[in-house]
Amino acid sequence: MRAFPEMLDLARLKRIRLTREPLGQRLVGGVLLYANYNVFPGNVQIDVEGLERIPREPVIFAMNHTDKYNYFPFQYYLWKRTGRMTATWVKGKYYESRSVGAFMEWTNNLPTVSRGYILARDFLTTVGRRPTEAEYDALRTWVNSTAAVDSEASATPTGVVPQELLERPRDILGCPFDPAQQSYAEAVNATYRAMMREFVALHDRAFGCGLDLLIFPQGTRSVTLTRGHIGLAQVALRYKKTVVPVGCSGSDLLYPGESPWAKPGRVVYRIGEPIPYGSVPACSIDEPFEPFTPAAEHTHRAVFQRYVDYVMDRINELVDPPYQYGEDLDASLVAGTERFL
Repeated sequence: MRAFPEMLDLARLKRIRLTREPLGQRLVGGVLLYANYNVFPGNVQIDVEGLERIPREPVIFAMNHTDKYNYFPFQYYLWKRTGRMTATWVKGKYYESRSVGAFMEWTNNLPTVSRGYILARDFLTTVGRRPTEAEYDALRTWVNSTAAVDSEASATPTGVVPQELLERPRDILGCPFDPAQQSYAEAVNATYRAMMREFVALHDRAFGCGLDLLIFPQGTRSVTLTRGHIGLAQVALRYKKTVVPVGCSGSDLLYPGESPWAKPGRVVYRIGEPIPYGSVPACSIDEPFEPFTPAAEHTHRAVFQRYVDYVMDRINELVDPPYQYGEDLDASLVAGTERFL
């Protein structure tokens, strides 16, 4: 078996190969999910409403994220009924496990990149432990301010974080860091830019081979709907793709914990009316832009947020009341650096 590094780095992003009919998805769907939903223990009812609304061309499915596996029944049903297959955004931290990372590669997933992941992973590699919340917050503030187009960089967090993090020359997830040539914040941002270019290139390949894209705009798990992040908008507007909102209700009862083996029960997916490019008021960007860059986010952030808010409102209409917007729109089932490692 091919050996995999136990992290997400630049080399791994470059190595990912996407196919129109990934063998991994077919094996998981045809063997494991079929057995789980129909035999052991069986009695898993998957109801999908509005399947006829999905356009023929590749689309972006935008779904709420109630639990760790709520895309499994949807992918299974979609494949069985229509033959369509998806490439799904997943967290970079899943590539920290050799077996899970291999599974993610074999099943056509797209690992998302974040400055938070780069910081947390490099801290663990360099210092030998996870950063504390205070250390992480100080680093993230510094890195974000250094990347921002319209603000001055905050002070170097000397005395707050270990000096070796700031002063030791090394490789950061595939990108060189020389403290004599750049600050640590600049190195983290350079790594982020390099990895994000590869991440965006994966979308060219996914759409090029006819795959649908599946994104959880919330970015993290929450039973009730929370505020969406702008990543969905950046990809949808960059590629001028139709977004199809999907409301998922009941999957958290099938998958109440960490196990990918569903319990008996019923999950309902309601597919909303497609959202073609140009159909959301004041949310078209006709000029070329590079997603996930400080320049794009500085220039178009208001448009990105308005677009994703519109999509989240559409999802809210498609889920049962217990899954609709909660009082805390920033609530999450995963907190702190646990989001990244």
